[in-house]
Amino acid sequence: MNKTALLVIDMVYDFADPNGLVYYPQNEEILPRIRKVIDKCRERNALIIFVVDSHRPGKYDSELAAVRKHCIHGTGGDEIMPCLGYNEETDFTVIKRRYSSFYGTDLDLILREHGVENIIICGTKTNCCIRSTVHDAYFLNYKVIVPENCVATNSDVVNEVHLTDINKYYGTVLTEEELFNKLDGGEL
Repeated sequence: MNKTALLVIDMVYDFADPNGLVYYPQNEEILPRIRKVIDKCRERNALIIFVVDSHRPGKYDSELAAVRKHCIHGTGGDEIMPCLGYNEETDFTVIKRRYSSFYGTDLDLILREHGVENIIICGTKTNCCIRSTVHDAYFLNYKVIVPENCVATNSDVVNEVHLTDINKYYGTVLTEEELFNKLDGGEL
C-alpha cells in the first residue's frame, strides 16, 4: 500500500476558468503543472483526492456571507477542471464548505483507511484553503509536501509569504523537480 496521497484542492471551474466567478489567472497557469504531478502520482500508485469547494444553492453559508459567491452546487462552478483527468473509478472526491479540506469532511478517514502518511498538496488559494489544509494535516501528524509552483493565489507576494511559513513551520515546500525525485526515489 502506498503511503502517499495527492490532494488537489479547489481546481474547479469558478477558480480556474476565465469565466469562473472567482477566477485568478495564476490558477489557470498552474493547471498543467498540477496535471504533471497527478500523472506522476498515478505512476507511483499514490492515492489521488480531488477536494471540491461546493456550496448549497439558496441556503445560508457563513463562508459565502464573508466572500464573493462561488462554487454553488448545480451551477457548474464546482466542477473539477477536465484537463486534470479526474478518474471517477480510481480517484476520490471530497466536498468541503470551509477552507480546510479536513473540516467537516471524511478526508482524514479516507487517508487513514489507506495507510497514508505523506500528503502532497496542490491547488488554490495558498493563503486560505491550502494553508488551512496544511495546518490541519500537520496537526493530524501527516508529513506535508507542497510543490511551490503547483499552488497559487491572487497575489504572488501573498503566495510566497504563505509558502515561506508553510516551509518553516508546517511542512516541506519543494520544486516540482525535487518532488519528482522523491517520488522516483521511493522516498514518498
